[in-house]
Amino acid sequence: MRRPYRKLNLDERRILATMLQAKATKTKIAETLGRDRSTIHREIKRNWWHDEDVPQADGYWHVTAQTLADRRHLKRRKLERHDDLRREVIAKLKTGWSPEQIAGRLRIEPRAPHRICHETIYQYVYSESGQSQELGRYLPERQKKRKPRYARKTRDRVFPLETSIHNRPDEINDRSQFGNWEGDLMIFERAQGNANVATLIERKTRYTVLLKNNDRKSRPLMNKLIDEMSPLPADARRSITFDRGFEFTSWRELHKGMGTKAWFCDPQAPWQKGSVENMNKRVRRYLPRDTALLSLTNRYMKSICDRLNATPRKCLGYRTPTEAFRDELVQLEQS
Repeated sequence: MRRPYRKLNLDERRILATMLQAKATKTKIAETLGRDRSTIHREIKRNWWHDEDVPQADGYWHVTAQTLADRRHLKRRKLERHDDLRREVIAKLKTGWSPEQIAGRLRIEPRAPHRICHETIYQYVYSESGQSQELGRYLPERQKKRKPRYARKTRDRVFPLETSIHNRPDEINDRSQFGNWEGDLMIFERAQGNANVATLIERKTRYTVLLKNNDRKSRPLMNKLIDEMSPLPADARRSITFDRGFEFTSWRELHKGMGTKAWFCDPQAPWQKGSVENMNKRVRRYLPRDTALLSLTNRYMKSICDRLNATPRKCLGYRTPTEAFRDELVQLEQS
């Protein structure tokens, strides 16, 4: 059975430093301290002192190593030490912000009294305190335990270069081709569990679909999109453009389920899918952030869609999205 990890104390670091100076191997040091060799390797790597001014002073010094370790520990506890910062982070998590968005925003806020790394937020969420508050339920894709950092998929693997919006064909970019959509997820403050609303808008006709979901996990969301869009002709559901949220990591299911291709905006570039972002602002007139989402019926959601799609749009020559969408479907049937 694997022993639980314990941090090295000052006495252990003193022995480690002495044995390193005596040219002992990491395996011998681990045996002496009763530790795993990986623990010794990690300790040396993390707390090795690098002196830019006096390179000869580089080395592992037990007092310096203890100081460096204590600093990292205090940094991880920043959310426990600062009540105002903790309240702000938790509030933003509950409104649907990701740890990366929270940390990034604090970096550019000129009056923000604190800065924080997104990794620190993740560590707090999965700490005993964060788990007692069930903060994990507010993450884009929650897990009971966090995977080791080295085991996580990078965004480049989840959203490969060939799916970048910069590779999207011109006929999609200039809206000349019908059947290309934009998708997004709307989050609500009073939503129970992970309830949300998925917004879809067809780029050429501005025809809008709203889907109420009870889960923010990616695969159930993709299944919902497939169920909703499969009845349309294949040329009416050619592609969907998303941002890089974890809700959309199962995008490959779209192609498997109905042949629809997925495109992705650059990180932190929501304006690249401006149609759905603008539509979200219109939807907020009827579904503000404090909406108790689970109390709404599917009929009510459909009535909002009907109202939006029956409103004349200047960009459509004052036709309605419903009229424009219907005309495109007729042309598909005739071709």
